[in-house]
Amino acid sequence: MAKATRPEAPALTDEEVRALDAHWRAANYLAAGQIYLMSNPLLTEPLAPEHIKPRLLGHWGTSPGLNLVYTHLNRVIRARDLNAICVWGPGHGGPAVLAGSWLDGSYGEIYPDVPRDASGMERLFRQFSFPGGVPSHVAPQTPGSLHEGGELGYSLAHAYGAAFDNPDLLVACVIGDGEAETGPLAASWHSTAFLDPVHDGAVLPILHLNGYKIANPTVLSRLPDAELDALLRGFGHEPVHVGGHDPGTVHRALARAFDDTLDRIALAQRAAREGNVPERVRWPVIVLRTPKGWTGPAEVDGVPVEGTWRAHQVPLPAVRENPAHLRQLERWLRSYRPEELFDGDGRPVPEVLGCVPEGPRRLGANPHANGGLLTRDLPLPPLDTFAVRVERPGATLHEPTRVLGDLLARVMHDTGTRRCFRLVGPDETASNRLDAVFDVTGKAWQAGRLPTDEHLERHGRVMEVLSEHLCQGWLEGYLLTGRHGLFSCYEAFAHIVDSMVNQHIKWLRTARELPWRAPVPSLNYLLTSHVWRQDHNGFSHQDPGFVDHVLNKSPEVVRVYLPPDANTLLSVADHVLRSRDYVNVVVAGKQPCFDWLTMDEARAHCARGAGIWEWAGTERDGAPDVVLACAGDVPTQEVLAAAQLLRRYLPDLAVRVVNVVDMTRLMPHEEHPHGMTDFEYDGLFTTDRPVIFAYHGYPWLVHRLAYRRTGHRNLHVRGYKESGTTTTPFDMVVRNDLDRYRLVMDVIDRVPGLAVRSASVRQAMADARSRHRVWITEHGTDMPEVSGWAWGG
Repeated sequence: MAKATRPEAPALTDEEVRALDAHWRAANYLAAGQIYLMSNPLLTEPLAPEHIKPRLLGHWGTSPGLNLVYTHLNRVIRARDLNAICVWGPGHGGPAVLAGSWLDGSYGEIYPDVPRDASGMERLFRQFSFPGGVPSHVAPQTPGSLHEGGELGYSLAHAYGAAFDNPDLLVACVIGDGEAETGPLAASWHSTAFLDPVHDGAVLPILHLNGYKIANPTVLSRLPDAELDALLRGFGHEPVHVGGHDPGTVHRALARAFDDTLDRIALAQRAAREGNVPERVRWPVIVLRTPKGWTGPAEVDGVPVEGTWRAHQVPLPAVRENPAHLRQLERWLRSYRPEELFDGDGRPVPEVLGCVPEGPRRLGANPHANGGLLTRDLPLPPLDTFAVRVERPGATLHEPTRVLGDLLARVMHDTGTRRCFRLVGPDETASNRLDAVFDVTGKAWQAGRLPTDEHLERHGRVMEVLSEHLCQGWLEGYLLTGRHGLFSCYEAFAHIVDSMVNQHIKWLRTARELPWRAPVPSLNYLLTSHVWRQDHNGFSHQDPGFVDHVLNKSPEVVRVYLPPDANTLLSVADHVLRSRDYVNVVVAGKQPCFDWLTMDEARAHCARGAGIWEWAGTERDGAPDVVLACAGDVPTQEVLAAAQLLRRYLPDLAVRVVNVVDMTRLMPHEEHPHGMTDFEYDGLFTTDRPVIFAYHGYPWLVHRLAYRRTGHRNLHVRGYKESGTTTTPFDMVVRNDLDRYRLVMDVIDRVPGLAVRSASVRQAMADARSRHRVWITEHGTDMPEVSGWAWGG
């Protein structure tokens, strides 16, 4: 980490300023060239319309500021031998970071067809925002990146996630002032209350105030310094201001700011690590004010551009058609004096590269920004140690997530020295029955503590904060830098991070196509306190739709599991914690649940993803009259209760019970790697028999996944249909027609010939539903035949 070798670094010499300015000018030239040029990269001939891209795409406004930060980070990394990465928050900042990685040589090492010469420069320019090229964001294709910035608001959370348990890492984070207006970014300032100066690295936020968004001023840029400082100090930061329009002045001021802040960070870390732990470190933040579109056209057609919102995207939009704009573009590009920056072969001259670090210290080559290179497998213990004993199906009950909590506690214990596993969640670890982890580690906390507090620790590895955005951002940064984790959340409120998981899935899908990107640990969700057992909190807490949202995304990346009991949850958890490059969604209950499968049976069933429970059905010779299918713990219980009723009332009916753990098994094999072939699906569900499917979530998802199957016309799905309230647990399933009595009625309605022969049975089921409504209204609890039900086999 940074070493404080002097109380105050000496001011830069004129020669050092010239070298920094040369690198910055080169980066600005490369950024502008990417937006405009497809040939003539060194301007060796007068600029002509045919040298210009037919479609001008990209964002110039933020690029000079990002280039400035890249240049100055190079200087301090080289001077101090820092292990550092940078999270580039401003959207569409790709031109700058691509320019920086091309200059430091990391780009050409990864992409040999884009070398650091004239031919590589032309390729760099042409491919930017061009068909078959690279996007305008700091995307997975960009060396040194772990944050795309396409959707704004997540940079600072990602930076802290990267710093957790990385004590020797500095994570710089450039925050655009437009991004600073988002809710997730606003919450991210609270992260100072969780950063451990002993075991974590440091985050250096750089709040870049260039004044404007796409078409409006930004809030923070218009605050007086005193008001902005009060805000930042309230979040635990000490602001250091840098600003100006003159490059030389800004270079000197920013160099002083970096030296000052890095010395402060080093002193704080050293004090904490030597045992002199303050109540809470006040971490520095750099407030950088430079003009939007700095060094670009001051005016275009008599209208101000530099320093205004008009510099946001393409300052000169009609270069091919407008000769005056073409001439102005050429003056702009030549103002950087490229002939001084690149030799005749297009290679950067030594002065340009004087500040650039070497090897893995380069921002484009640091392995922490390609975290799979650093990933070590989790030391997962044998599942039999934690498995619940199952003498026969349904004889005992356990809380599945509590059983899982014991496994997670062991993982926490076994990674205590390595510190490569974190559990995150919005204030729900104990509520979700995972509190066994507190026997091993506490909750990360650097703020004040009271005697009544429980489990708060300065060095804890459980992260609780009442912001799902922050939990998600922290975990993404942690995973992308090579570590492992689990996000535990109430099912209904996982929707808060819908947009964030979109971005992560897109990142993973793109990264999987890049051979140089090493696979990273999967993003694992445990969704509990789910829709069927939110009877006490009511309608606002009842929403199983996160699964639907995820299954709309790239099939190469997404997986959804609904384990029906404790042992299947253990098996699924073991699988997802070992996996790489996926987003895994696991939905499991925390309330007492019947144990259906032994550990060996659970392993086999989860490996299949979907299978027949022979012990639960009554089919003979593989020829069922009806298939009762289920996915989810409560639907499984209702299906087994329905199967038991059918065994009693219709003993001659051949019933097959199918349980689905992996929802993607329902998809065609051509559409998802886990999908069943038609032969597999037809063998399991038949082609011509009624299938009554009790599903945990919205019933139309099952129809969507299986609509191409031969037997789809025979498929009838029951699930949650937005009929919720504060009520009893069984009334939740009755309200949504997922209850055992309704399922028996469905069988009678759909098996040919039963409607007439079994009318009295159907009537008895309808009467049971009516009796239920009267009972709960009078007693406030479920009927004894329901609350005391057990599987009889």
